[in-house]
Amino acid sequence: MVVLSGSGLPADVEEFRASATARLGAFPHLEVPDDPGIRRAAVLLCVAASPDGRPAVIVIRRAYRGRNAGQWGLPGGRLDPGETPSRAAIRELHEELALTAAPTDIIGRLDDFPAASGFVISPFVAALADIKTLTPSPDEVHSVHFIDLERLAAEDVPHWVHPEHAVRQDDLPAETPPPIAPGHGLLQMRFAPDMTIHAPTGAMLWQFREVLLLGRDPAEARIADFAQPDWTRH
Repeated sequence: MVVLSGSGLPADVEEFRASATARLGAFPHLEVPDDPGIRRAAVLLCVAASPDGRPAVIVIRRAYRGRNAGQWGLPGGRLDPGETPSRAAIRELHEELALTAAPTDIIGRLDDFPAASGFVISPFVAALADIKTLTPSPDEVHSVHFIDLERLAAEDVPHWVHPEHAVRQDDLPAETPPPIAPGHGLLQMRFAPDMTIHAPTGAMLWQFREVLLLGRDPAEARIADFAQPDWTRH
């Protein structure tokens, strides 16, 4: 397991829960309406204490097989028939990481993200006080990573680049490409030299950061039109 750290912000999970509850209560999340052709999925931005005790978001690197092989992601997946998005997020958390979350652990939700793969992804935010049972499923998860909230809020994490610079993690050049104006081009969330995350996951982490950690105006933190690299469309 890998921990990425920084400085500032909530000191523990309960402080995060309190601040996030207030901010999500004032955040009018956007939902994509139901349509016969829509496929739905849900993910969980789960804040828990990392191995060093700091509040952090759990991010996974998916197993190198099947859909989204080797890509960065959040615990989650497609909805089962008749399942609500929040229930799906909780179920997937348990299936992928053996973590149990109750409905009361969910603080709220962020904007639906219409992914280029054809799925509409509903991101939920949760705070877990106990993750001692965390056990990745080898069929679904290659590795588990903790992104410290302070690292997530750091100024040097979000970068906007031209779409041609969006390549898979293993193909990223040693030198970072020149940035362009924020809000233009394609977003890269650069947490470490070996951890650059694009949309959809990068977009949801960016909105989490902007709304819950930095307290930005929701109108300035929408993500539905964020571009995705071609290789995340499958």
